[in-house]
Amino acid sequence: MARTVIRNGRIVSMDAAIGDFTGDVLVEGSRIAAVGRSLAVDDAAVVDASGMIVMPGFVNAHLHTWQTGIRGIAGDWTMMDYLRAMHAGLAPAFAPDDIYIANLIGAINQINNGVTTVFDWCHNNPTPAHTDAAIRGLDEAGIRCVFGHGSPKPDAKDGDLPFSHKPHPESEIKRLRAGRFASDGGLMTLAMCILGPHYSIWDVTKHDFELARRYDITVSCHVGGATGMIPDGFERLAAAKLLGPRLNVVHGNNLTDAILAVFADVSVNVTVTPEVEMQMGFGYPLTGRLIRLGARPSIGVDVESDIGGEMFTVMRMAMQMQRAVDNEPHAQAGKAPPKLAHGPRDALRWATLNGAHMMGLESRIGSLTPGKEADLIMIRATDLNLFPAHNPVQSVVMHAHPGNVDSVMIAGRFRKRAGRLDHPDLGRKMHTLAESGRRILGKVGLLVA
Repeated sequence: MARTVIRNGRIVSMDAAIGDFTGDVLVEGSRIAAVGRSLAVDDAAVVDASGMIVMPGFVNAHLHTWQTGIRGIAGDWTMMDYLRAMHAGLAPAFAPDDIYIANLIGAINQINNGVTTVFDWCHNNPTPAHTDAAIRGLDEAGIRCVFGHGSPKPDAKDGDLPFSHKPHPESEIKRLRAGRFASDGGLMTLAMCILGPHYSIWDVTKHDFELARRYDITVSCHVGGATGMIPDGFERLAAAKLLGPRLNVVHGNNLTDAILAVFADVSVNVTVTPEVEMQMGFGYPLTGRLIRLGARPSIGVDVESDIGGEMFTVMRMAMQMQRAVDNEPHAQAGKAPPKLAHGPRDALRWATLNGAHMMGLESRIGSLTPGKEADLIMIRATDLNLFPAHNPVQSVVMHAHPGNVDSVMIAGRFRKRAGRLDHPDLGRKMHTLAESGRRILGKVGLLVA
C-alpha cells in the first residue's frame, strides 16, 4: 500500500477534536491514517508542506458542469432569460461529445481550483448516450462526484407533452443503479435531479420522489425564480411523508419560515448558490435563516456559463452577503452592529463539511480525520496575496484565490502537484471544448465574433 506523509503544513483540519496546528498528515492508500505533530514515519514518500496551508478539499455542492464550453454568455441574464436561452435554445444543440468534453474540462477546472468533490447537476441528458458521455468526462477527470441525473427542459413539439408533465425516466435510473452506480462506495455516486415541485405537476413530482426512494438515492430539486407550479408542493410532500435527509433543495430563497422549519425538523438539506441567486432575482440567499433553524447550509457555484467555477468567491459572497443582511437593521437605526454573526470558519464549514453532509458523504470526506478518504488541498501561504497569513482560516476565506492552490489530492492520489495538473494533452482537450462551444453558440445565433 502506498504511503505518503505531508510534513510541516499549517493544518486546518475542520475536525474539532483534531484542531489546527503545524504538523503532518499521513496517507495510506486512499485514506488518511494519521494527523498530528511530528509523526514518526520512516517508510513513506515525503511531501514538504512548509509554507503551505493543508486543509480538506472544497465540496462544490451545486454545478451544471455541462455548461463549461459556453462560459461567458449569461452575465446579464435573469432567470427567465436563462430558461429561454439555455434550456429551450442552447441545450438541444448539445451532442453527447459536447457533454463529455464539457464535463471533462469542467471537472479538471474544479480540481485546479481546489475542489475535490462536486455535485454535478446534469439536466441536459435527453438520451442514454448523453448520460454516459457526462459520466465518462467526470470519470476521466478523476474528481469525486455525485452525478445527479436530471432531465432537459426543451419547448414541447406539436402533440408532445411539456417537460413539466413527464415523469423522470425510471429506465435510466434502473440502468445506472444496476451498472456503474450499483455501489455507493466508489469515487462517483448517483443522485436524481428532478423538476418538482417547482417545475412539474403534482403527479410527476410524487412519482419522482417515490422513484428516488425506491432506488435509495438522494433527490435534488431547484426552487427559485417566481412561483412554482405547485405552490403548496412541499406541504403536500410532507403530508405524503416524502421529505427527509435524502432531499436536497437548491436555492429556495422565497420559501416561508414555516416550510424551512419543516425542512429542519426532517433534516432536508438546502444548498445556497449566492452569486447566481443575487443576479437572477431569486432574493436574499437563505444562509442565515437556515442556520437560525439549526440547519446546515451547503454552498455551490451553480451556472458556470454565468460566473467563475471556483469556491473561494462563493464562500466570501455567502458570508459577506449574510453579514450585510444581518447588519442592515443596525445600519437603518444609525448604529454599528455589536458583532458579526458569521465568520470565516463558518464559511469554510459550508464549503467543506456541510457539502459532504448534504451528499451523504460526511463519514468519508469533508475534514482531515483519520479513517476518512484522503481528499485534501495545499495552498501556498507564501504567495504575495496571502503572506504572512497570520490566521490560516481567515487567509483562505478572505484572501486566497485558485492561483494559490499548489496541490490537490483525491482518494490518496495527487491530481495536481506543485501547480501542475495530472492531465496530459490538456491543450488539445481545451481546443476541443472551444470548438464545441463555438458550434453550439453559432447554431442558436449567440456566438460573438
